[in-house]
Amino acid sequence: MSTDRPDLVLVNPGGRELIYQQLGGDLTAIEPPLWCRLIGGYVRDQGRKIIIIDSEAENMGFERVAERIAELNPKLVGMIVFGHQPSASTQQMAAAGETVRAIKAVSSDIPIIMVGGHVSALPERTLAEEGADFVCKGEGPITVNALLDALDAGGTDEQLSEVPALVWMRDGAVTANPAPPLIKDLDADLHGNVWDLLPMEKYRAHNWQCFGELENRMPYASIYTSLGCPYKCVFCCINAPFDVNRYRMRKAEAVVEEIAHLRETYGVKTFKMIDEMFVLNERHVMGVCDGIIERGITDLNIWAYARVDTVKPHMLEKLRKAGFQWLALGIESGSEHVRDGAEKAFNQQDIIDIVRQIQGAGIKVIGNYIFGLPDDDMESMQATLDLSLELNCEFANFYSAMAYPGSPLYAMAVHNDWPLPDTWAGFSQHSYDCTPLPTEKVSAAEVLRFRDNAFHTYFADKRYLDTVTQQFGWETRKHIEEMAEHRLKRRIVEDLEAAE
Repeated sequence: MSTDRPDLVLVNPGGRELIYQQLGGDLTAIEPPLWCRLIGGYVRDQGRKIIIIDSEAENMGFERVAERIAELNPKLVGMIVFGHQPSASTQQMAAAGETVRAIKAVSSDIPIIMVGGHVSALPERTLAEEGADFVCKGEGPITVNALLDALDAGGTDEQLSEVPALVWMRDGAVTANPAPPLIKDLDADLHGNVWDLLPMEKYRAHNWQCFGELENRMPYASIYTSLGCPYKCVFCCINAPFDVNRYRMRKAEAVVEEIAHLRETYGVKTFKMIDEMFVLNERHVMGVCDGIIERGITDLNIWAYARVDTVKPHMLEKLRKAGFQWLALGIESGSEHVRDGAEKAFNQQDIIDIVRQIQGAGIKVIGNYIFGLPDDDMESMQATLDLSLELNCEFANFYSAMAYPGSPLYAMAVHNDWPLPDTWAGFSQHSYDCTPLPTEKVSAAEVLRFRDNAFHTYFADKRYLDTVTQQFGWETRKHIEEMAEHRLKRRIVEDLEAAE
């Protein structure tokens, strides 16, 4: 089936400057695009020729991507808008839409399908606004491959109507085809083993993952061991492509084999487990750890997501032995009342205890905090900042509550007519247009200003900086102090302060 002309070109949209402002230049990670890999592996297994354009890693502008597509002249372009964590899908839409329009300006006859979490949450709107010929309401691999089959057969309405999860225009009306069952055998069908198609020399870890050894941010890779999440946090949109809270796991042996392959072939020792919740199923987690230890490849630097109520103290020693050096905890709020409203039912002492136990095992902690959750006011947001300072984690992420399409918060915002960002870039935590949700007692601008001030309060805190110096050295302290000098420009905060 393969010819010199590619069947499929998968595009990972870039636009870091739209999402991160000046932070995108050096501080942020550049990660291999997971769903480009998964869809690419699935389609290549069918005997088709595929190419991946990672415009984020290659730092390619919209017009250069369009020129490259015109040169390749594929049968189909897949614009993959998943991002590297659930909330990143919507913020990537700014670059994805611009890239689609640039491609269509020079290659109007090449069909384009958009796939991703945001796309699944708002398929009809995406089809109407973004210039693609098709969109997918689902995870993508089956849909993309079936669409290629339909196009090969002539692309008639009858053939397109058989493509699972395809959303398209038929006789002037939006048509949404039924979705297929979720793929069950992840290792056989969603292995993502197309590393040879990626610019592996371009990927780098977050700055914090390599505190004390900043020169080791490259080479870097992110892999997955599970898809989905059984929890229903109000701010999370992870299950938008799946329509169900279903948690699927790979075999531990396949995960370990992939880690070994990346280490041996590309020299990667610094990894991210991209799972929304890696530390969840104890048997699965311990199986991955045992496999790494048995292979003797424990000189790794891995980070992964966990919850306060999923980390068990007896797991920690083995996690650290297997190379897990960082765990990211969704602490969210310093107010128990606010946490309950966000579906995070654990108390303050639980949080303190598990953070100290993790650190006691030699694993560093990233505390994730959110300001502007539905029950927040100034007092509760201050309690969150106070808790972050008390915990004094080795790193912290401070977010504003966003109503991401596909999340319960988005449905609440639409139902209650709450203000939403004017642009997709406005859903980015670090963009100039960032517009978080207001609460009953705090405006969106006040939430965002509090968040930005909290960031600088934390990273300028003497106790934190002294801890960093003791643990990672003076060079890392200087790096953090330089990082904290970056003040993000915010449109709504500028408007607020002009009015005060």
